[in-house]
Amino acid sequence: MRQLGSYLSNSWPLIILAAISAIIAGLTSTTTPIFAGAALTSIEYIWKGQSDVVSLFGGFLNLGLYQSLTLALVSAAISSSLNYLQGYLLIGITQKMTYRMRVDLADKINTLPLSYFDKYKFGDILSRMTNDVDTISQTLTQSISEIFRSFALVTSILVIMFVLRWDLAIIASVSVFVSLYVAGRFVKLSQKFFRQAAKNNGDMNGHVEEVFNGHNVVKVFNYQERAKKEFDEINDRIFETSWKSQFISGIMIPVQFFFTNLAYIAIAMYGGYLVATGALLSGFILTYIQYTRQVAQPIQSIGQSASVLQQTAASAERIFQLLNAESEPDETKKQKQLKEVKGHVKFENVQFSYVPGTEVIKGFSADIKPGQMVAIVGPTGAGKTTMVNLLMRFYETTGGKITIDGVDIKDMSRDEVRSYFGMVLQDTWIFEGTIEENIRYGSIDKSPEEVIEAAIAAQTDHFIKSLPDGYKFMLNEDGLNISQGQRQLITISRAMLANKPMLILDEATSSVDTRTEILIQTAMDRLMKGRTAFVIAHRLSTIKNADVIFVMKDGNIIEQGNHNELLQQNGFYAELYNSQFNN
Repeated sequence: MRQLGSYLSNSWPLIILAAISAIIAGLTSTTTPIFAGAALTSIEYIWKGQSDVVSLFGGFLNLGLYQSLTLALVSAAISSSLNYLQGYLLIGITQKMTYRMRVDLADKINTLPLSYFDKYKFGDILSRMTNDVDTISQTLTQSISEIFRSFALVTSILVIMFVLRWDLAIIASVSVFVSLYVAGRFVKLSQKFFRQAAKNNGDMNGHVEEVFNGHNVVKVFNYQERAKKEFDEINDRIFETSWKSQFISGIMIPVQFFFTNLAYIAIAMYGGYLVATGALLSGFILTYIQYTRQVAQPIQSIGQSASVLQQTAASAERIFQLLNAESEPDETKKQKQLKEVKGHVKFENVQFSYVPGTEVIKGFSADIKPGQMVAIVGPTGAGKTTMVNLLMRFYETTGGKITIDGVDIKDMSRDEVRSYFGMVLQDTWIFEGTIEENIRYGSIDKSPEEVIEAAIAAQTDHFIKSLPDGYKFMLNEDGLNISQGQRQLITISRAMLANKPMLILDEATSSVDTRTEILIQTAMDRLMKGRTAFVIAHRLSTIKNADVIFVMKDGNIIEQGNHNELLQQNGFYAELYNSQFNN
């Protein structure tokens, strides 16, 4: 909650204005019962045939019936107007705060290392940016407004009650303090359940996101029942924690109401005795009973608001866990750039581990000359993709260094390093939009003509023209209204349009048929000409023309050479290659 308060630092003038409005509204509303009581006393005087003038505040103010009624209406109107003003101000403050929080979350996600996303489900992170921020927006506006108004009202009423009659005020004060104490105990009890409920909601979003994104796989493997059981388990947890938190919050109000009712009964009985003995006027006791009722409502509101703030705290905890996560180091001061990228890449005793103590890359070295096509092969888990991730600085090496044209990539900003590479991954990424927009992703400055040229070069143009609206054909989320192979062709077209000095192809043709693969291979050869290219492939037939092949096993390069040289060595590569033809 302290961190949440830091988001309000620029809004303190408006918060103070809202607080002043609440205090004045509270003070004004407390005068309404006085004037209403004076009006009742005036009616009593008139009934007895006396003057309707009533003396208030020790003779400081003398009012007739119509004056009392007018002032009662005016004080009620002022109180309502100021309550509206402070509500308006606080809504604006909280909406600006949550707007800034969303911006900060979006900026933070762009600075987080990929290793952070290895620990959390995407649905859980999405829940923090949507559900938790919305919870703060809704609960904070309501709670701050109520707490300001309620504390001002309680303080004002108690002060006036003590001024008017201290013995009756003591009864009301005891009720107030007991109610606040009860509220504090209930809030503390419900806090852990609100925290658990927020976490469970994140788990639910993560589960739903996974199941819906992989609904085809779920159905193919008949996993529906198991997925439903997981859903029910999370749903049960949400029900249990939400029920407990809401039940505890719910019973707080009737418990508080019980204590305020006791005070109401005590004041009514004692006040009735004083009226009967002539010590008090009936209008006075009406005023006091109204105050007793008035002080009960803000006390209950404070308890309810404190309970609602537990939801705010639980959501804020999840948001600040993300915002306080360690970002990638700031590299704005790194100015090293390559004026002309030749593509000379060196790996010097590179070491890396995802988990400390478990090395994935165990100290390999390689020297890739400008313009070479480098194929990286090896069994699953050998470190092929990890090698490329290190080159792109998606992860940082734990030992050794990687240089491009003699410059350590750590001396350049990540954006600078990545601007040298075009990349096509095995997992295609398509967003909702036209085919042209998808191909132009990252190359917005390119013309429609250049988009078509890139598509032709990638053997994509023919299938695009067969679709309704051609390049303006609208792809849905993940491009599920076209085939996997067609999605792969679009991502290859995207890399061709980017026209970067170096290329990384990670199983780029894994989802296309043999005929299309041959066509793409021809286009790739044309694209890679004169450029340094890194090709990760499992089908060894696709990398026969590579200038050099790195054979990886257990995080090291164990063999290197061209296709014919490696076959002549009759080593691990030859074994991998020949295994393709074994029955």
